[in-house]
Formats: sequence, structure tokens, C-alpha cells
Amino acid sequence: MGIFDFFTGKSKAAPAPAGATDNSAASADVLTKELQDHGFDVSGVDIEVDGGKVTLNGAVNSRAEMEKIVLLVGNTKGVAQVENNLIAPDADPEAPSGVYVVKQGDTLWKIAEESYGDGKRYEEIFEANKPMLKHPDRIYPGQRLRIPGATGPAAANAVVWAPPAEIAKKG
Repeated sequence: MGIFDFFTGKSKAAPAPAGATDNSAASADVLTKELQDHGFDVSGVDIEVDGGKVTLNGAVNSRAEMEKIVLLVGNTKGVAQVENNLIAPDADPEAPSGVYVVKQGDTLWKIAEESYGDGKRYEEIFEANKPMLKHPDRIYPGQRLRIPGATGPAAANAVVWAPPAEIAKKG
């Protein structure tokens, strides 16, 4: 129902907003500021925090923005689960992205080879994950990345980005 589980023992490279612990997310206000600092318009987003679970409610401008917000929040220290109740416009032309969980030894080149059959397409993955990623060589195990138009293993999770049916009907 739009619930995403995230790696709990996050790398030291994971974002660690003020107040986050290994088992508890930062406050809703701090997470909202974190999203704003990354350039997201979250004026239509309500964030609720219950320990390591974060619930996102409201509406955003695009499917890509929705996916990035879920991943940015989920990849932060203390977040074990994100319940995504965000709604993106029905007319959004982008197909759902696949999700890839970074493993030890992965590079964006290797992920692009696996997802697209061409490592040179690593820049597409890097661009799809901005502003969460600042540099293509700075990914860490357990981090989840958007893989738009994936045809490899990352495409298997693409369906999870659709909003829950009962929420989509309200929109």
C-alpha cells in the first residue's frame, strides 16, 4: 500500500539530519527543511514521524518529484520505513521508475550496465537522483536509487510507485 522498507544500519555517508538516531527519524519539521534544502516544493506535503516510520501525505508536482522525495526521506538516518501517500498528477508523462538497492562494490556504471545494458548510461541514473546524489562516485550500500526506464532487475519494483488505489480515487 505504498510502504517502502529501508536499510536500518545506514552508512555514515547517509544524510543524518539533526535529531535522527539509528532507530528514530528526525522530526517532521527537520525532514521538511531537509527536503526544502534539496530544492523540493513541499508546501503540499504533510510529514508524520513515528519512531523510524515516516508517513508522507499530500500532493506533489510530478511522479519524478514524488519518487525523489520518498527516496530522500527513506535514505536518511533513522528511517526504516516510508509510507507514501503522495499523489502526483494523473497527466504525468513519466513511467514509474525502477528502484535499485546499492550493494557493496556497486558503481553507477555497473548499475547502468545491469539496468540498461550500457554502462555509459550511468549519467541518466545520476541525473535521476539529483539532488540526493551530489557526485556519481558517492553512493553507499543500502541506498535506494531511482532507475527511470529500467529494463533490468530494477524494473521489477516499478509498480510500487503507483499511489494506493483508495488514495488515487480521492484525487
